[in-house]
This record gives sequence, structure tokens and C-alpha cells, in this order.
Amino acid sequence: MPFTTLITPSELSRHLDDADWAVLDCRFSLDDTERGRRDYLASHVRGAVYAHLDHDLSGKKVPGKTGRHPLPDPQSFAQTLSAWGIDAGTQVVVYDDSTGTMAARLWWMLYWLGHHHAALLNGGWRLWRQLELPSSSGPECRPYRRFEPHETRGACVGAEQVLEYSKDPGYVVLDARSAPRFRGEVELIDPVAGHIPGAVSAPCEENVSPDGTFLEPEVLRRRFERFLKSIPTENAICYCGSGVTAAHNLIAMAYAGLGMGRLYAGSWSEWITDPRRPIATGPD
Repeated sequence: MPFTTLITPSELSRHLDDADWAVLDCRFSLDDTERGRRDYLASHVRGAVYAHLDHDLSGKKVPGKTGRHPLPDPQSFAQTLSAWGIDAGTQVVVYDDSTGTMAARLWWMLYWLGHHHAALLNGGWRLWRQLELPSSSGPECRPYRRFEPHETRGACVGAEQVLEYSKDPGYVVLDARSAPRFRGEVELIDPVAGHIPGAVSAPCEENVSPDGTFLEPEVLRRRFERFLKSIPTENAICYCGSGVTAAHNLIAMAYAGLGMGRLYAGSWSEWITDPRRPIATGPD
């Protein structure tokens, strides 16, 4: 049976020598964009390949039009997945050292292109090290496999759809950023502070326990049901600063058994490129 949301370190450790399993290290720091690669080269889950947020998981930024991490062209990303040795029969496991906030992006991108046999390592690199499970250093690669993309219809939405949905009581827009950033009290990354009018603050940091592992499914279910109320999960639109940590809320909802919401991939950093788009501050 494939793993489709989370996987434990012990479960992954039993498959490190399985050719049909691919492990991707997604460690990344916005403050130092090469730190994740350096950390990977120093030590990583044995057999893991490195996935760089800027170079591998994002497309070309267009000033004044796109957000900080626009999605790559599907065919181009399919070539990247092929080079990583991933095809339709591959079980993929992704991880990072930040409770899954970076790795969730790759998990969602695989779902976006029709590959549902992907899971996030619960507890990530930190727990893997604590358990003293197999690790290695230096670059690694996998034999080429051909990945055929099949885009999941409705997996992501654009800014105009978000504007429409934010006014529709049949939808809910969830902001994964911290509450102070949502309220516009602080903004250290993007040039404009605030949030999309009508959005609800749903910080992704609240999906995990103090030890960095995800909360139990029933706890997450109660959390997101408070946001959803009677709205179906497929009408939940998730965003963040640049379409990365928003995927953490998406995987949390899926792990809770609520199904899949949708991603506004451009997120806040794209939203603010057009001065005609409304901006709100303060609580939701």
C-alpha cells in the first residue's frame, strides 16, 4: 500500500535499499539559499537526492508579475523528476529540517502532476538524526526514469479566482503565515504587509507538536473543521508568502482525512504585485 501523506522514520528506514523508492532532501533557508545544499552534502538520509527550492521547485520569477516562487512549467518539472529517477511506480519520500514546511511544497507538486505515491517524513531530518538512522554525505543520484505528468485539474488557482472565492461564502481562503504577518504587524520578506481580504489566519506552525511531528489526525481534523465549518475541503484555498508553506496546511488536511484543498501558488508575494488587488490588515 503506498504512502500518500506522512511516513515515519522507521517505516522509511526499511525501504532505503528499495529501487522503487526515492528520497528527496528539501532543506532550504530563505536567509541563506545555499545552506540547505551545504547541509545536505555534509549529511543526509542515505540515498537521498537534493531538491533546491529556487532551482528545482520553482520557475522563472518575473518582476512585477509573479511571486517569489512561481511554479515551474509542468514539462520542465517532469524532466527534473525524471532525472531524479521518479516515474509512476516510484514511492517518493520528502523531508526537510523545518517540520515539513519546505518539503510539503514538493509533496504538493507531485500531487499537482498526478503522482499520488508521495509522503512527507514525519519529524524530518532532526528526528532521523536523533534515531541514528542510516545517513551518508556527498552528492547522490538515481538512475533515470521517465516521468509522465498528468496535471490534477483544479489543484491550483490563480489570483483572479482567489479574488472571486474570497467573496463567496461557499469558499474559505486560509493564510498559512504567522498571525503577526497575517495581521500586517510585521513583514520582513515581502514589500507590503497584510493579507487577502476575507482570508482566515491558519498558521501552519500550529499543525505540529513541540517535538516537530504532526499533530494526531483527529486533532488536525478538529482544527481545520473550525475553519471549514460546512464548506467542503475542495473549496479551501490555501496561500502563504510564496506558495511553499501553504502546502503544509494542505498535507495536514489530507492527513486528517479531510481530503485535498487547493493552492494559490502565487500567494501573497504575487498578490501584491498588482495595486488593484485589495489588501487588508488586522484580525480576520
